[in-house]
Amino acid sequence: MIRSFGLIDVMYLVAAARWTVALTVTAFTGAALLGLLIAIVRILPFAPLRWLAAGYTHIVQGTPLLVWLFLIFFGLPLIGISVNPWLAAAVAFSVYGSAFLGEIWRGALISIARTQWEAGASLGLSLWEQLRHIIVPQSIRVAIPPTVGFLVQLIKNTSLAATIGLVELTREGQLTAAGTYKPFAVYITVACIYFLMCFPLTQWSRSLERKLDVAR
Repeated sequence: MIRSFGLIDVMYLVAAARWTVALTVTAFTGAALLGLLIAIVRILPFAPLRWLAAGYTHIVQGTPLLVWLFLIFFGLPLIGISVNPWLAAAVAFSVYGSAFLGEIWRGALISIARTQWEAGASLGLSLWEQLRHIIVPQSIRVAIPPTVGFLVQLIKNTSLAATIGLVELTREGQLTAAGTYKPFAVYITVACIYFLMCFPLTQWSRSLERKLDVAR
């Protein structure tokens, strides 16, 4: 039975947006932890580890996110590992995001003048102490704006989780459009909800760029 698109449907879409936010937070947390490890490994003086981290980054960045979703959700069960849509999406987004955050943060770390590293070494600080006390505090101001920008992209990319059946905002929009036969109204509403989630972060990112004045 076809029903009209109304306030109740909008409320369902808003409720589904909570899962989009939850998936974004989970994926960003996982991506940040793994990305930080990759960024640090890529600046270590041990070449094999750098090559391994660089290879991981190139492979992940060169593979579509949708492939990672399908590989984890449909591929793992073939070797006896069953995963639900939520776990598959969280792992896929974490893996995908880690390569980009790792590259962003590596760029921020190596943007610090070499003399800063040398000054730390001259004080007798270890590599980890140099990172903790000298390099990381300075690199944060460089890394924050692009990190927030990537977070915005991650929110929008979570829509791909609909392809494996996870009922987040986009999937709820598909179900609502199928039930109401009002795809234009439904997807306009979905787009507005995404906009309301992303626009404040975009503005915050631009504000941070001006406030931190990274270029100077």
